[in-house]
Amino acid sequence: MKRLVILGGGESGIGAAILGKKQNFDVFLSDKGIIKKEYKDILLDKKILFEEQQHTDEKILNADWIIKSPGIPKKASIIKKIQEKGITISSEIEFASRYTSSILIAITGSNGKTTTTSLTYEIFKKAGFNVGLAGNIGKSFAWQVAEENYEYYILEISSFQLDNIQNFKPHIAMVLNLSPDHLDQYDYNYQNYINSKFKITQNQNEKDYFIYNLDDEITQKWLQNNHTKAHLLPFSLKEKVEEGAYSDQKNIYITTNTEDALKMKIEDLALIGKHNVANSMAAGIAGKISKIKNEFIKQSLADFEAVEHRLEFVLKINGINFINDSKATNVNSVYYALESMKSPVIWIVGGTDKGNDYSELIPFVKQKVKAIVCLGLDNEKIINTFQDIIPNIAETHSMKDAVNASYLYGKKGDTVLLSPACASFDLFKNYEDRGIQFKEEVRKL
Repeated sequence: MKRLVILGGGESGIGAAILGKKQNFDVFLSDKGIIKKEYKDILLDKKILFEEQQHTDEKILNADWIIKSPGIPKKASIIKKIQEKGITISSEIEFASRYTSSILIAITGSNGKTTTTSLTYEIFKKAGFNVGLAGNIGKSFAWQVAEENYEYYILEISSFQLDNIQNFKPHIAMVLNLSPDHLDQYDYNYQNYINSKFKITQNQNEKDYFIYNLDDEITQKWLQNNHTKAHLLPFSLKEKVEEGAYSDQKNIYITTNTEDALKMKIEDLALIGKHNVANSMAAGIAGKISKIKNEFIKQSLADFEAVEHRLEFVLKINGINFINDSKATNVNSVYYALESMKSPVIWIVGGTDKGNDYSELIPFVKQKVKAIVCLGLDNEKIINTFQDIIPNIAETHSMKDAVNASYLYGKKGDTVLLSPACASFDLFKNYEDRGIQFKEEVRKL
């Protein structure tokens, strides 16, 4: 019996443990932190051995195969020891993909992954497909492979998950866009991060599809210098394409090798903002490839409700709109958020910096932002960037203070936008916790 060691006792780790047990591995799970009670109960019920609050070398380094949760840094000492021993390290998506014959649709990019993944899932579900939603969203992919029987999986995939793939092969892969993110985990080398993202295509063949953003310079450059066997289908907000999708500012058009092209008015799309026009086109292409009827694609694009914590309208108080964009954990996400704002903005920003360069936001900040409320333990970089542009900058260290400060700056017709451009771990458990606290404090006003 081969020994399978799983590092990390979160959603993906527990899912991998359940699948490993089903596949008759000798499974051991190790988490350096505290495992949630609900997960611990599952491990105990399924008689899976585990440890928490430590990584014991002798229990880990005797593994035949190691599954690493995406949240564990590559620089962690236990990872270096595993690499020195030459033990294969895989991500949960790699592990799960080896035990399913389902058709995989995998979506990555610096921004819009969750929205596009959810939108693609809705298209397939509305069309009556037997489809699961997994990856960075929802229930663990491995867990579903162990216990469900879906014919299709729509997967949101992060660079951290792609770092540890070997044979993972989606039938349809998407790279939505690229901008510097998580550079602290990639030796502050943007190219390392780019290479990681494009691993999504590495095992595709001529029968597979690669959907990509024709307007993204980094993607264009990668395609010029690298070869993928997959059938290429671009989407663009700027150029007409023969096969793929494009917009002429009034309508979107989606054409694949299926018979009838799709045309839809942009004003009929459920999601606002140019970036969401692009996301809608990418999801629509996946639907067309899979021969889903235009009516189902259109219905889904028209009816879709925004993902929680992504440009989520919370409340209007005394004429001031409050929008929760807590999932905007990098500069590019904030760029899209500010681009879509139509009224003066009080911008709540800050958290754990990931090597951000805020300079690309300066034109939008000059044009749209009337006040900045910093929310983080260290706000120096943000203040230094914008203090000569925005006279109204407040420093806060709790969500209550941030919401109260933003409300004081606002007047009727303004928008308070929580769009942090940073990770959340200095003051919050995660971006969801940050968004939930924001909504709670807004409701108290």
